[in-house]
Amino acid sequence: MNYLNTRKRLSDKSACIGIIGLGYVGLPLLLRFSDVGFKVMGFDVDQNKIASFKKSESYIAHIPEDRIISAVSRGATATSDFSKISQVDAIIICVPTPLDKFLTPDLSHIRSTVKAILPFIKKGQIISLESTTYPGTTEEELATPIQALGMIIGEDIFVAFSPEREDPGNPNYSTQTIPKICSGVTKNCLEVAASLYESVIDKVIRVSSPKIAEMSKLLENIHRAVNIGLVNELKLVADKMGIDIYEVIGAASTKPFGFVAYHPGPGLGGHCIPIDPYYLTWKAKEYGIHTRFIELAGEINSAMPNFVIDKIQFALNLHKKSLNDSSILLLGLAYKKNIDDMRESPCIDIAKNLELAGANVTLYDPHIKQNKILLQNKEFNILKNNLTKELITKFDCVALITDHDDFDYKLIQDYSRLLIDTRGKFITNKTNCFRA
Repeated sequence: MNYLNTRKRLSDKSACIGIIGLGYVGLPLLLRFSDVGFKVMGFDVDQNKIASFKKSESYIAHIPEDRIISAVSRGATATSDFSKISQVDAIIICVPTPLDKFLTPDLSHIRSTVKAILPFIKKGQIISLESTTYPGTTEEELATPIQALGMIIGEDIFVAFSPEREDPGNPNYSTQTIPKICSGVTKNCLEVAASLYESVIDKVIRVSSPKIAEMSKLLENIHRAVNIGLVNELKLVADKMGIDIYEVIGAASTKPFGFVAYHPGPGLGGHCIPIDPYYLTWKAKEYGIHTRFIELAGEINSAMPNFVIDKIQFALNLHKKSLNDSSILLLGLAYKKNIDDMRESPCIDIAKNLELAGANVTLYDPHIKQNKILLQNKEFNILKNNLTKELITKFDCVALITDHDDFDYKLIQDYSRLLIDTRGKFITNKTNCFRA
């Protein structure tokens, strides 16, 4: 009876949807459920996010404020009171899954969320985990604690895993249009989960188990990490040979089959690509497997910020300048273009290590709202002025780290005394420009 009632409430949109974690994944999902007519309730431990949502203010740059205003006008709410979990029919968990300093998966956010909701869950609810993690997490961290309450999964309550696939700042894909992998602990769980997501996502792909879904998300991100590691290594080789790696990639991309273009950069950033591969690396050790490709790609990608610093130092030396006491402007603090997310950004490592070498570093990113950022007890200024000829010429070196579309690249190239290009955006046959 719970199975039929839950599916009916999802299909006729009378269900209330609870989203736990109102960040880059949870907030767009909440807004999408609200858009199609569901009653929605957001949960987060961050009081700043709760306050901003209640005031209909967007705290994520690529999410327009009018979408939050519309959702709030339709009755969407946000709270840090987890006792209200008892008021929702679907619970979707979108909390971070970082690594600790030993590159070991940190499931503390999932575990603390499960602990917070267990006293308030009720029969008929579906609980879906979207956080990226290693195979087995859904059964171990969600299903097992719920079963310990005496509930029968697939009859009393439904447990699912559906990995998030958000791509912040990508104008071609949205929460609605990105195909959704969906799995359940039992067949009934899968069907309820499919009913939940089919109401808001254009295409839902059912898979046979949570482990398949968990592994598929890791494969997606490992595929990217390994290929980015490959092209970053080729960049190092091409640089030594005096070959333009971007022209090489452009030439190879003309092949209509068997080649997918990946582009090098100053290192990996964000909450997925630098982190997720290590979830499988860690879990594989339990089975006696050493994931050499994954770890090698991680080593190469992690070394790229130092390559950028070496190139800055080399270019300064050619211009009779020492890295020590040079003024350096880093353009782009976000980990990818056109967003405001700084998590794991390679710019952070580059800035910290340049300062340790004695340089005077200033940051500029039009998508970042704050004026300063604290890195290893050192405060870095984030310029708020628009880039001008007068401003650019004040610096001994300008380095492009993140290639936002709203940078004036001609202005930067024309007036930088020395320019380091980590994204292939500039003409490098000028004496002031170096690829890194």
